[in-house]
Amino acid sequence: MDKLEYELKHINNGARFVAGVDEVGRGPLAGPVVCCAVIMPLDDLIEGVTDSKKLSEKKREQLAVLIKEKAIAYSIKEISQSEIDELNILNAVKKCMTEAVLGLSVTPDITLVDGVDTNLSINAEYVIKGDLKSYTIGCASILAKVYRDNLMVEWAKTYPEYSFEKHKGYGTKVHIDKIKEIGPCSLHRKTFIKNFWDGQAK
Repeated sequence: MDKLEYELKHINNGARFVAGVDEVGRGPLAGPVVCCAVIMPLDDLIEGVTDSKKLSEKKREQLAVLIKEKAIAYSIKEISQSEIDELNILNAVKKCMTEAVLGLSVTPDITLVDGVDTNLSINAEYVIKGDLKSYTIGCASILAKVYRDNLMVEWAKTYPEYSFEKHKGYGTKVHIDKIKEIGPCSLHRKTFIKNFWDGQAK
């Protein structure tokens, strides 16, 4: 599939700026959800852009530098774990994606959004597995992933006992066992750990 199929469809219909949006951190037990919106030039593509989860950490870091250099505009937003508990994860992602798009210094004519239709309050087309199918969404996926991973590595310095630098807050056995042993920290999503955390450290 042509990675510019969705972008060019809108360009050919008169759009000037097409943004891609993706989120990272929907599933972890700790830390924020992060969304990136990015508008890329479509006549100077960066080779190797795809779903960030399919790339090595080193490759993601390299591509993120290039994407930021070439981007017409990009915006990264995060919604905290406490807001996720308050809003629920779906509403948190919707808020995060909307804020990322509104944070762009250039207003897009259309936004390509990774995933199912979540009825965002922006002009959007939803693309299932968009980070694989769309170059622009792929770029957003990489920037969001690198940003969130680096955030969790920094948080690991404050909370070294949870090894956030290794699992980035996802529910690995080591992570869950540690929560059961010593309890959660301020980064943990209370609504995500209630199935195995009863409020008492073992």
